Amino acid sequence: MDIVKSIGLFLLAGLCEIGGGYLVWLWLREGKTIWVGLLGGVILVLYGIVATLQPANFGQVYAAYGGIFIIMAIFWGWIVDKKTPDRFELIGGVVALIGMLIIMYFPRR
Repeated sequence: MDIVKSIGLFLLAGLCEIGGGYLVWLWLREGKTIWVGLLGGVILVLYGIVATLQPANFGQVYAAYGGIFIIMAIFWGWIVDKKTPDRFELIGGVVALIGMLIIMYFPRR
């Protein structure tokens, strides 16, 4: 699988996990209807399915996915919650992203 397709799957999984989790958050924390929560649950199940499309083993995929999730969560907070990340969030996100790239794509013998 080429890197572009793999990163696309990571981004899709991230949208499903963060988006689904956000809908459950809105249901439980913001008083939205149960339908919002149920939709969030369905989207969270899709996240689990999308992650299985990666070519690597479970541990490698989920460890690498953590870096993508951190970056996407920072941007979600910035765009959706209007919370500008501080320099430490950005630095931490870059460190996590570098770790993700090493875990998933560094050449192995």
